Amino acid sequence: MTDLLNLTMLIAASVGSMAFSILAAYGILRAGFALMRPQPRPAAVKPQPEVARGL
Repeated sequence: MTDLLNLTMLIAASVGSMAFSILAAYGILRAGFALMRPQPRPAAVKPQPEVARGL
């Protein structure tokens, strides 16, 4: 019975560590790609359209 409990705990610990490592890698990659994304630049002041003068 003790061996079965130890095996169950070992499997649960390995599944938990794999899940944590996958989530950590996802977070690291998400942060890295967010840093690589070009930052939006503030738009330059748009010139006001002028009315064309008649001849």
